[in-house]
Amino acid sequence: MHRLRPLALTMGDPAGIGGELAVKAWQARRGGRAFVALDDPDRLAGIARALRLDVPIRVVNAAEAAGAVFRDALPVLPVRLGAPAVAGRADPANAAAIIASIEQATRLTLAGETAAVVTNPIHKSTLYGSGFAHPGHTEFLAALTGAPLPVMMLASPGLRVVPVTVHAALRAALEQLTTARILDVARVTAASLRDQWGIAAPRLAFAGPNPHAGESGTMGTEEITIIAPAIAQLRAEGIDASGPFAADSMFTPEARARYDVAFGMYHDQALIPIKTLDMRHGVNVTLGLPIIRTSPDHGTAFDIAGRGIADAASLLAAIDLAADLASRKESAA
Repeated sequence: MHRLRPLALTMGDPAGIGGELAVKAWQARRGGRAFVALDDPDRLAGIARALRLDVPIRVVNAAEAAGAVFRDALPVLPVRLGAPAVAGRADPANAAAIIASIEQATRLTLAGETAAVVTNPIHKSTLYGSGFAHPGHTEFLAALTGAPLPVMMLASPGLRVVPVTVHAALRAALEQLTTARILDVARVTAASLRDQWGIAAPRLAFAGPNPHAGESGTMGTEEITIIAPAIAQLRAEGIDASGPFAADSMFTPEARARYDVAFGMYHDQALIPIKTLDMRHGVNVTLGLPIIRTSPDHGTAFDIAGRGIADAASLLAAIDLAADLASRKESAA
């Protein structure tokens, strides 16, 4: 495994559960694809001691060295904190380190030294005082990589979902919903599923934002005036697109068998189903980037940080998916 490029695992907010997840992930995956943590090695060593986890920490000076030590220790490319991390208490003094970890992981992956970026959760309000001007990871990674349209997809073994509009109030999301936006998001998604996921002819299903998908215009017209024209254009381009469907019935097991990805018109319409069905194994994937990026589908969990009870399942799923996509990309190359 040491011959394969490692994954780059970012720090996340050091007051959250990211460090605990990182050491637990190494214990669970030490025999698999290597990853290197871009983190403060003293912090990770302290977490391992506090939780009584047998996780040796090894500082490396290059990402390529991670594979050689991964079976025996968690390799760390040092990113030093500005202040000691206190579990559950976000500290703006550490904003620069959090941002630097993401920037370095992205640079390494763009340069081909690491195979993918796996990000631990951040607390955005902690970063804003340091000049962080992005709504979240997705937009920041797009800026770092020059990607014109990043698309957020959440994936689990039984469902993939894409919100057409993301971090916006419901009223604002409906104002942002246009045929052009649906087309842009759908094209990026279809291309990514085809090129990165190996799905030759992805099946795209679209939810209507109104009850009963608008009930032929009696409960709203967005399905007729905005979504249907987008679906028609996608079909004309040879993309298998269907809908708009009533959102209250398109996530049953029978319905999910008929598509490869479901599009919600606003954030919660897409994310509630997947988090309800499989929160533990959900992975946030950014499509449309020149690099592979995955992340657990949960937040910093300040309320349980430092208690040793954080579940690493979603981070493990993110690592496994990043490794799988990287292997697929390497095989294609």
